[in-house]
Amino acid sequence: MGLEERLPDGIILTTAEKVINWGRTKSMWPFGFGLACCAIEMISTFSPKYDMARFGMEVMRASPRQADLMIVAGRVSNKMAPVLKRLYEQMPNPKWVIAMGACASCGGVFNNYAILQGVDKIVPVDIYVPGCPPRPEQLIDGIVKLHELVKQSKIKESEKKTA
Repeated sequence: MGLEERLPDGIILTTAEKVINWGRTKSMWPFGFGLACCAIEMISTFSPKYDMARFGMEVMRASPRQADLMIVAGRVSNKMAPVLKRLYEQMPNPKWVIAMGACASCGGVFNNYAILQGVDKIVPVDIYVPGCPPRPEQLIDGIVKLHELVKQSKIKESEKKTA
């Protein structure tokens, strides 16, 4: 009864927003910000064993200008916080952040003056990956959850968020 019955085979109806969000999930370019032991697990995640190419993110970008996903792995010292914020600001929009590990999420066991008590104090975090240090499977789970978040996002809302 609907329009779908009158269309020939091979025609798919969808919205531009869904196509754009699908494309964003299949071509995220990660920028690793490894600071401690979580960085070793993050590097391990990008090894051939875990095949990050299936998510379209097999290459870790060396420049923030070529990346749209920042993975903060490990504890962030107060001395590194301005550097991290500057690199985040250099990333093009839309951009996302994953806080990997207890130290990046909330300072972990390092509750002292030198360690930032959560990277969300300086940049907005989309996904928190728990663990000390989290295994590569946990980071992959966080990436899959981020993909679901991106697929459900509205383009106009993401423009407002980044402006």
